[in-house]
Amino acid sequence: MQEPKDTTPATRQADPAMSPLARRLATLPPIVPALVVLGLLLLGAFVRPLGWVFTSLVALFLVWMLTLSWGRLTPVERLMRVAVLVLVVAVAVTQAIPR
Repeated sequence: MQEPKDTTPATRQADPAMSPLARRLATLPPIVPALVVLGLLLLGAFVRPLGWVFTSLVALFLVWMLTLSWGRLTPVERLMRVAVLVLVVAVAVTQAIPR
């Protein structure tokens, strides 16, 4: 298995802009971000006219977390995270453009 690199050029460039918020997020108990994501997904599921907005916020959060951790992830971990992101984006698009 391939060892992950510490950082990539894109991560190093994005880190200074995102680090204050990431540091603040790191001080929270781990359950808090998970509950916020769960709450946004539930709002997305039950608030019909604007549900896609809440689901899109979850997708943006996942993109941000993926960007911060990309250089430290193994290829399998990257694949799993991208698959989850694609699933959340597909749900948001389906909610935004129903049949």
